[in-house]
Amino acid sequence: MKHWRIEQMDWDSFDPSRVDPDIIPLVKSASVVEKNGLDYAEYLRRVFIGDPDFSAAAANWAVEEVQHGDALGRWAMLADPSWDYEEAFDRYRASYKIDADVDASIRGSRTGELIARCMVETGTSSFYTALADATDEPLLKAICKQIAADEYRHFKLFYDHMHRYLKREKLSVWARTRIALSRVTESEDDELASAYHTTNEGEDVPYDHKRCIAAYMSKAMGFYQQKHIDRVTAMIFKTIGFTPHSKLQRLAANGVYRLIQWRKRSFQRQIAA
Repeated sequence: MKHWRIEQMDWDSFDPSRVDPDIIPLVKSASVVEKNGLDYAEYLRRVFIGDPDFSAAAANWAVEEVQHGDALGRWAMLADPSWDYEEAFDRYRASYKIDADVDASIRGSRTGELIARCMVETGTSSFYTALADATDEPLLKAICKQIAADEYRHFKLFYDHMHRYLKREKLSVWARTRIALSRVTESEDDELASAYHTTNEGEDVPYDHKRCIAAYMSKAMGFYQQKHIDRVTAMIFKTIGFTPHSKLQRLAANGVYRLIQWRKRSFQRQIAA
């Protein structure tokens, strides 16, 4: 069951005077990625065939992901009345495809797949928390808080199933670390770059991955605060089997925050050049 519905949001509270123009492209991009959740659910159904409990949970997860996209898309059309959410999603679907025709996880095991999903939910939960903290627009703040809460529950869902599979597949801490870090680095792949292109650039503009990922990341990374990275690293440590809220985790959080700030400046230099 959904924990909230789009109709429950106070859409009359939208205040265009409080919209940050740097947030609009990020919300547009996120809307189509979230709406694509049904394709991911089909991929997971095939990977976890024979596990009806997880398959049912993944199907419900996808319904909530689509709702996230629809809520963000509706807000973006208020912020930019010239923009068409459904048309942008059709463009995105035509440009970016998820290969769901599989019979096993691309991560090598079901445990590995669930670790990767934990990383995604860690990233999205922190991203929407950062946007909620950054925006003064009341409707977007409320939407992002609802989505961030959903994404944290989704993390717990995948985390619990990961431990169920870990008992039989017994991946080492280092194997789990390798999978987790591998998935984190994929945040700069074509999924987000293509989403930025199809939601923020005209059809006459050729797709260029380097330009689009720089445009997206230079904006997104600017909204992260140290507290968001502290939470991210704690969730990553928990997933891979290290102690969260430890001295090592705090050192990692400080290092990751500095890395993000450096990457943000690097992307900004790319755009300026």
